Amino acid sequence: MRRSRLFTTFLAPLLLLGQQPAPPAPPQQPAEETGAQFTTTVREVLVPVTVIDEDGNYVDGLQPHQFHLFDNEKPQDIQVDVAFHPISIVVAVQANSAVESVLPKIQKIGGLLQPLVVGDQGEASVLAFDHRIQLLQEFTSNPEKITQAVAKIKPGSSSSRMIDAVNEAVRMLRNRPQNRRRVILLISETRDIASEGRARETLHAAQIANVSIYTVNMSRLFTTLTAKPQPPRPDPLPPAARPLPPNVPATPTAVMNTWGSHGSAANFVPLLVEIFRDIKAIFKSNPAEVFTKGTGGREFAFTTQRGLEEAISDIGREIHSQYLISYTPNNTEDGGFHEIKIAVAGRRDVKTINRPGYWLGPLK
Repeated sequence: MRRSRLFTTFLAPLLLLGQQPAPPAPPQQPAEETGAQFTTTVREVLVPVTVIDEDGNYVDGLQPHQFHLFDNEKPQDIQVDVAFHPISIVVAVQANSAVESVLPKIQKIGGLLQPLVVGDQGEASVLAFDHRIQLLQEFTSNPEKITQAVAKIKPGSSSSRMIDAVNEAVRMLRNRPQNRRRVILLISETRDIASEGRARETLHAAQIANVSIYTVNMSRLFTTLTAKPQPPRPDPLPPAARPLPPNVPATPTAVMNTWGSHGSAANFVPLLVEIFRDIKAIFKSNPAEVFTKGTGGREFAFTTQRGLEEAISDIGREIHSQYLISYTPNNTEDGGFHEIKIAVAGRRDVKTINRPGYWLGPLK
């Protein structure tokens, strides 16, 4: 009896455990899939290429096998599309008080965008920026909506958040289909006023999203000459309270001639500053140049209506004459900047224009 009780107490649970169903066996892996697995996500790099001859004419008729691309001096397996891809373009226009006299020229070009740049299968969106970033038109293929959106751009405040506007345009293009060319047409001065973002980060985002940026620059000298003077800030001290040069009596006429009565003497200071910057520091603090050279686009400039229309026509002609090269880099272990070089076999008489490279890895 005692042995029977011991069997019931200690061995019965073991028997019950043995009767429980065994856990399911893991699924068998195919022989070729066994072993450690490493997954690396590599993005595709798109490189629009403009090919010109010695006279500056666009070269067409090249075959895909003639193109050779080197990423950090390493040859890449590339795909070359000679057929034109539909365009998604964001037209970003500076619309602050400084360019009020120039905006009437820009308002007239809406009808040129669809036939010259966007194309039949393309789409365009319109942004205007001062201290705000206003979306005037979502992406559309309707030429009338594009024309109306450009025509209703109005001047605003004195700020010009160019970098933030480009960053917003990149964000919008990032959500467009992968089979579309992504382009930003920036019509503005070359300076930025009051943006929260930085040019370096915006350029990096544009490179990752495979966005090409073209700029049509307004003349800063022209806008400074034609801009309405800003209202003077209130002076906390009355003119008579300021010290005058030695031996000058503090009469109303002497005070006016020395300090100016309604800001007249100070009106020439901004003009002088702009002239010195254009001569001595034309490439300094110029986000437009950073964006165009960093994405393979180009800078254009205008002062007249005809000059603006020719710039739009030239941009459209270049975009529609480009070859599109795509590839997945085979050297993603190399961090930092990747330089891109393209050669055309059998054509020593041509020159290629393309984005200089891209940044791989996080910015520090």
